[in-house]
Amino acid sequence: SSSSVWDRSQGAHSTGAPESALAANSFSGKIQGMGYANPAQSAGGIHTRLFSRAFIVAEPDDFKRVVFVSAEIGMMSQRVRLEVLKKLKSKYGELYRKDNVVLSGTHTHSGPAGYLQYTLYLITGKGLIQSSLNAIVNGIMKSIDIAHQNMKRGRIFINRGLVEHSQINRSPFSYQQNPESERIRYSSNTDKEMVLLKMVDLKGEDIGLLSWFAIHPVSMNYSNHLVTSDNVGYASYLLEEEKNKGLLPGQGSYVAAIAAANEGDVSPNTKGPHCINTGESCDNPHSYCPIGGAQMCVTTGPGLNMFDSTRILGQKLYEKAKELSMTAFQEIEGPIFSAHHWVNMSDVTVQLNSTHTGKTCKPALGYSFAAGTIDGTGFFNFTQGSLEGTPFWDGVRDFLLTSPSNETQECHKPKPILIPTGELSKPYPWHADIVDIQIITIGSLAIVAAPGEFTTMSGRRLREAEFESHGVQGMNVIVAGLCNVYTHYITTYEEYQAQRYEAASTIYGPHTLSAYIQLFRAVAKSIAKKTVHDLLKGPEPPLFNISNTNLLPKVFDLTPLNKSFGDVLQDVQLQYRGVSISSMTDHTFLTVEKYDNSSGNWQVLYNDASWETRFHWKKGVLGRSTARIEWYIPQTAEPGVYKIQYFGHYKPLLGQVNSFNGTSSVFEIVRL
Repeated sequence: SSSSVWDRSQGAHSTGAPESALAANSFSGKIQGMGYANPAQSAGGIHTRLFSRAFIVAEPDDFKRVVFVSAEIGMMSQRVRLEVLKKLKSKYGELYRKDNVVLSGTHTHSGPAGYLQYTLYLITGKGLIQSSLNAIVNGIMKSIDIAHQNMKRGRIFINRGLVEHSQINRSPFSYQQNPESERIRYSSNTDKEMVLLKMVDLKGEDIGLLSWFAIHPVSMNYSNHLVTSDNVGYASYLLEEEKNKGLLPGQGSYVAAIAAANEGDVSPNTKGPHCINTGESCDNPHSYCPIGGAQMCVTTGPGLNMFDSTRILGQKLYEKAKELSMTAFQEIEGPIFSAHHWVNMSDVTVQLNSTHTGKTCKPALGYSFAAGTIDGTGFFNFTQGSLEGTPFWDGVRDFLLTSPSNETQECHKPKPILIPTGELSKPYPWHADIVDIQIITIGSLAIVAAPGEFTTMSGRRLREAEFESHGVQGMNVIVAGLCNVYTHYITTYEEYQAQRYEAASTIYGPHTLSAYIQLFRAVAKSIAKKTVHDLLKGPEPPLFNISNTNLLPKVFDLTPLNKSFGDVLQDVQLQYRGVSISSMTDHTFLTVEKYDNSSGNWQVLYNDASWETRFHWKKGVLGRSTARIEWYIPQTAEPGVYKIQYFGHYKPLLGQVNSFNGTSSVFEIVRL
C-alpha cells in the first residue's frame, strides 16, 4: 500500500512554527495501532489526520536557537529522533542538533505503530513498518523545514490557568502512598494547570501558541479503529480552525499545539472506574470487579460515547487555551540555552541522601504491566497492585523468554518481574538503555524534555528540582512528556511500592525518578553556570540495521463482483435537512465539495482531516474491501448542492500500486 506525507505548504511562528501532517495510508493494507498494545487494535479508517507542529525560537542575532516539535503520535521514538537529527545535519549542518531540538509525542493511542526499533515494540507493533517510519520522519522534517523558511521577528508571552472537570487520577491509591506532608501542598491529585506560550509578530498579530497540559489522549478507547489525534488534537484543530478561517485543516499560517506534560496517571475518562457488567464502582487498589475481575473495570466519560467525550474535552482545552492566549501579558525575554547528554539509565548511581546511595536497574516490566489500566484493560487474570508473581506465568516466561537474574529481581523489588526486557537481546534489545537528558531554555522559561510518562507527583518533584537549587530564581519550568525516546513510566519511590500499572511499567526500578532528578539537575546546573561544554556526551544510542520487518498480512486488492475501483456501492440521498449524516461507500481519501453558482466550480469544504468526516475501511475476503465515508452535516452547513469524492489506491496481486477516484451523486442540503 502507498503511504504519504500530507504536506502543509505554509505556516510560521514567532520565529517559526508550522505543521505538516504525518502518516496517511490509503488503506490497501492495515496499520497496527500504537497505544493500547492490543493486537486487535488495527486501523480501519481515518477520523482526523495526525500533524507535526514545529516551533523554532531564535535570538535576535540568530546566533542561538531551539526547536520544539509536538507530533501527534503515540510517543517519540529514539529511531525517529536519530533519523530526524541525521536529516537535519545533512541539510542544515550544525544549526539544528541533538542539544537544541526536542521532539515530543502527544500520546494519542490511535496512531500508527511500526516506527520504534526495540523488540518489545516490534512485537506489539507488528514489526518495523518502513512506510509508517518514513511518513513520521518526513512529516517532522517537513514541519521543521517550513518553520525554518518562515521565521519572522516576534514576541512570546506566557500564561497559566486551571482546566477544571477534565481529568481524574486513575491510580489514586498509588498517589496516596506519597507523604502527606507533600500531598497537602496541592489541592488535587492531578495537575490541572495549563501553561501556554502565545506568539505574536512585531505588530502584535497572533501567529500561534504552544501549550502543555497533563491528560492522556485516550478519550477514544481501544475499540476504536480510526486514526485520530484524540482530545488534545481536537483542541489544536479548533484553535487553528478559528484563526485560519475558510481554510482546510493543515492550511493557514496560525499553528496551535497542545503538547504532553506529566500525564502518567491522568485519565480524561471522568466518570471514574466502574464494572461494565454490573455498573458498580471498582475504585479499589486492584481495580477489580467481583464478577469478571479486572477486565470488567473500566472508566468512561464525560460524554455519551468516545466521540462525544473527545469533543467535550477537546472543547474544554480549546476554550482554556483561547482564554489564556487572549490574556497573556507576561513576556518571555532573555538568552537561549540548550544542553543535552546521553546516559545509560540501566546503570546510574543515585545519591539518595548524605549517607545512602541507590542504583537504577536493567529494564524490566512487572506483573501489573499486563493488567493494563482502567483506560484500557489487559489480558487474562492479571491485576494492578500485584506484589507477587505466580508459578504458572513465571513458567510461561521462563519457557518462552528467560528467567530474570537474581540481581535484576533484587534491584526491582518489590516488583515481581514478568518480562526481564533488559536481559533480552534477540533479535534486538527489548528496551533502550541509552536515554536523552535534555533541557532547553528561553529566557525565564525552561523546558525539560522528559523521556517518558511522569506521574503527577513525579512531574511536580522534577519541576521543583531544577534551577532554584543553583541560585536561579523565577524560572518557569515545563515538564514536556514523551520526548526523544520512550522509557514507559516514571513513578515516585512511594508510588512504586504499590505496583499498580504505572509502577510496574517504571522500567529502571524504584530509584528511576531520583536518577532522573539527579541527571536533570546536572544539566540545569550546567545551563545556570554556563558550563554546558563541560557536560559529558555519554554513550551514543544504537541505530539498529533493521530491514522492513512488516508482520502485517501481504496486500492485494480486488473489487466486489461486477464492480470497478471507484464505483459507488451505496449512494447518498438526494436531499438532507438539518443536522444529519451524509454517507457513501467506497475507498479512501475524501472531499466534501459544494457547488459555487457564481464561479461554476466545486469548492472543497471538508476532507478526511476534518472533524465532521469519518472514513471507515473494512478488508474482506480475497482482497475485496469496502469503505464508508461519513459526513456529519453541521448546523452551519449552507444550503446548496454538494458531492462527496474519494481518492484511493489499489494493488493487484501482481503489479504496481494504482490510484483511482470515485464520486457520489450530487445531493442538496436544505434549511429546516
